[in-house]
Amino acid sequence: MAGVIAYLGIGGNLGDVRSNFLNALQNLRDHPACRVLRISPLYRTEPWGGIQQPDFLNLVVEIKWDAPLLELFEFIRAIETAAGRVRVKSSAWGPRTLDLDILLFGSQQCDEKEIIIPHPRMRERRFVLAPLADLAPDLTPPGWNCTIQEALLSCIDPGVVERLSQEIT
Repeated sequence: MAGVIAYLGIGGNLGDVRSNFLNALQNLRDHPACRVLRISPLYRTEPWGGIQQPDFLNLVVEIKWDAPLLELFEFIRAIETAAGRVRVKSSAWGPRTLDLDILLFGSQQCDEKEIIIPHPRMRERRFVLAPLADLAPDLTPPGWNCTIQEALLSCIDPGVVERLSQEIT
């Protein structure tokens, strides 16, 4: 496999979120099929979905992945579990220690039970589009008719998304 450029969204709002982000990034760096290319600035964002909870921290990481998509999916789920993530179906937009989402996986589209790429709701979420636009503003995701930057400019998500001065490396 030649390697695919992928973009992962990382978020969290419970516990030591920065430490969870650093551990997730280190896990990605340590995986033999992964090379971390770039990391967006860190953002503080209002919770999405109408559930009362603490603000989130979010960022996007660009990686080169040299293994099948399913292996990446299983790997990021293991990272979430190690960070104490508990998936509760009734609270899909609730608080979490760590959330890792595959936003884009090269030019591939996937619509499986648990893997939908491009991420099905990223176009509606300013907290995803803003850090993604920091890394790939001119990228047009498969199936879209606009770039990431154009999607961000037309996004109607009213949530506050604040770029923080600190970057996580």
